Amino acid sequence: MEYDVFISCSSKYQRFVEAMCACFVLNIKGVEYPMVFVEGGTFDMGATSEQGSDAWSNEEPVHEVTLSSYHIGKYEVTQDLWEAVMGSNPSSFTGVRRPVEGVSWDDCQEFIRKLNSLTGQNFRLPTEAEWEFAARGGKSNGYKYSGSSMIDDVAWYDDNSGYTTHNVGTKSPNELGIYDMSGNVWEWCNDWSGEYRSSSQTDPKGPDSGSLRVLRGGSWGSLAGYCRVSFRFDNAPDYRYGNLGLRLCL
Repeated sequence: MEYDVFISCSSKYQRFVEAMCACFVLNIKGVEYPMVFVEGGTFDMGATSEQGSDAWSNEEPVHEVTLSSYHIGKYEVTQDLWEAVMGSNPSSFTGVRRPVEGVSWDDCQEFIRKLNSLTGQNFRLPTEAEWEFAARGGKSNGYKYSGSSMIDDVAWYDDNSGYTTHNVGTKSPNELGIYDMSGNVWEWCNDWSGEYRSSSQTDPKGPDSGSLRVLRGGSWGSLAGYCRVSFRFDNAPDYRYGNLGLRLCL
């Protein structure tokens, strides 16, 4: 059985690793998973002004975060990719191009371990800060949701989803060409859940320990306010439900 990682260029960044391009495509048993390059930078994380009265107290204080460059999935991990790696599909709403769901944080770690063993890469879940920076299009862009202030343009949520997942990439992308960071399925992040600090931070990874892991982005069953780029949710790392999925980072 062959497992290949191949590189597909879209544009080049001189400060990035010489052998890499701005975009590359993971290929596992013929299943492709594009990764988008996110150039590092500084942004205000949390309940910035465009989040308005929908913002929750756990989104405060707004604080400055500086991130190094990274790659993140153009799409949520799909059911065909999960099955190519794991040999099974836990999803309730089946469809090869729908996001995998019904997976716990622990399940995601097992998937990533197997994926890294197959590819020799170091895929992981994004940190909460990396997730929000990517959802904001790599900057503080003034959008309430990922790619727009009009939620129906970019998200499958409770008002338009029919209470089911949808194929990835069927709504509009954000400025980085990333899809479904608002709605469709909640996405596990690597961090333990914890309170924000007001001080500036560089490449934060969240608390050292905890009992709950961070979830971001909202889902097919979420109110619009839960799909905002700064909204924070969490759950136990062994919890599974039909609205919980993931997006890879590298």
